[in-house]
Amino acid sequence: MKISHISIGYIQIPLVTPFKTALRTVDSVNDLIVKIEAEDGSVGYGEAPPTAVITGDTKESIEAAIRGYIAPAIRGMDLDDLGAVMQNMEKAIAKNTSAKAAIDIALYDLYAKTKGQPLFRLLGSAHPEHVKTELETDLTISVNETDEMVRDSIRAMEQGFRILKVKVGKGGAKDVERIRAIREAVGKDAIIRVDANQGWSREEAVRTICAIEDAGLNIELVEQPVSYHDFKGMQYVTREVDTPILADESVFSYEDAVRIVEEHAADFINIKLMKTGGIHQALRICDIADEYGVQCMTGCMLESKVSVSAAAHLAAARGCITMADLDGPSLCRIDPYQGGPLYQGPKILLPEEPGIGIAGVPVEFMEV
Repeated sequence: MKISHISIGYIQIPLVTPFKTALRTVDSVNDLIVKIEAEDGSVGYGEAPPTAVITGDTKESIEAAIRGYIAPAIRGMDLDDLGAVMQNMEKAIAKNTSAKAAIDIALYDLYAKTKGQPLFRLLGSAHPEHVKTELETDLTISVNETDEMVRDSIRAMEQGFRILKVKVGKGGAKDVERIRAIREAVGKDAIIRVDANQGWSREEAVRTICAIEDAGLNIELVEQPVSYHDFKGMQYVTREVDTPILADESVFSYEDAVRIVEEHAADFINIKLMKTGGIHQALRICDIADEYGVQCMTGCMLESKVSVSAAAHLAAARGCITMADLDGPSLCRIDPYQGGPLYQGPKILLPEEPGIGIAGVPVEFMEV
């Protein structure tokens, strides 16, 4: 089955509330959508968000990478030799992980459709005992003034979410007070994850996390406390605190994951398709996590249902992925797509339809 057409389009979806981290503030999802068609008319969909402050990818660079390099390299190839298709994509252009992820997701969606299987069952076929049909995601609490974060946390609990991912990184002492106020508001049974988004120095990270520990605020983990390139800083923080550390921006590739686990620069790894360049490379990180017995989270950027659904299929397929931060669709004001996983508050229910389950995308596509 050969790849016959590759098209792109754009979608804009307003958010329920502005998304604020230590790195950026965003009001809406503005993503590129990819459509790949096989010669029999089957269609696969992918998605890429321009997240320049994390991946370095912009709207213009994603489109240029697909139009000028990736599409010409894979058009006409046999989809049944998916490994060769991925190899050609990797050779076509370095980095540009978001562009690659959009193509990769569409290819996996299309490939699974040609096999008549939901993607999560196809990816989990080697270890069906690990396959899950339901996931539980956390919900992100954007960094704001403390009273607003408390209100957002209470609202999330009222919506059925029991795991909160609280954004911090804008002042160590103030961050402790944010967490303290949220814990008092939501009670002891709520699970709180803290994400600093590289916002602390290594010394500030240790001081802040130790203060949280001393206050008995009982957080599950701290994500990316220091700059992504500061592996020694990650190692230092992991060594000096009791709270587990989750590496996010520090892990883009298989090689990054190997370094993290071998140097014990974090306890957990956050796998995001926009960092890895898609499912193909994410599976390699899962393999190294399995080898070392490291638990992983599957996360997302500010993405809509297409790419988040692909990440959910990956999480459902692999046993090393024990945590989900896949709240992108929950942050969107509307769901414009047909089909895909069913999002019921914190629950993500995997569909049995072939591929990732997305049946319709309301986008005007142009062939590249």
